[in-house]
Amino acid sequence: MSRIHVIDQHNANTEQQELLNAIQSQLGMVPNFLKVFANSPAALRAFLGLHGIAGEGSLDAATRERIALAVAQQNQCQYCVSAHTAIGKKAGLNGAEIEANRAGTSQDAKAAIAVKFARALSEHNGDVTTEELAEVRAAGYSESDIVEIITHVGMNVLTNILGKASQIEIDFPKVELALAS
Repeated sequence: MSRIHVIDQHNANTEQQELLNAIQSQLGMVPNFLKVFANSPAALRAFLGLHGIAGEGSLDAATRERIALAVAQQNQCQYCVSAHTAIGKKAGLNGAEIEANRAGTSQDAKAAIAVKFARALSEHNGDVTTEELAEVRAAGYSESDIVEIITHVGMNVLTNILGKASQIEIDFPKVELALAS
């Protein structure tokens, strides 16, 4: 049971209902974490706006999911690990790649650098080294890509915090967390 109220079709006000309907029409479902976000229509609109804009960037869907998996595992958010495992599979990630991402790496050499950098950003609250930035650049990531990696880390930390604080019911196939390293 969620520790923060869940907004659904039965208890939503008009503004919340419109937002939930838009999500339902786009995704075919309304994930529970968005139902928690709906407590504040302003917060939900802000998240959806950032998520939509971040999805238009140069990072491909697979790399975005790799980052989400790495950060969710690092932050021990079972909801987000479960959600991004399902979404990652739809983005073309196989089981071995998902496990690698959760461990902070990738089977793809370039993506491994992005995942490693994402974990460093999350672990050190953005206080990464000059060497870590140089490694990302050397792997072929542009300044735009680096800013997008940072954006995705921030967005995922936000959802990890929401998932953990609310203890929202997992509405994706449940994935067990690996032990914290």
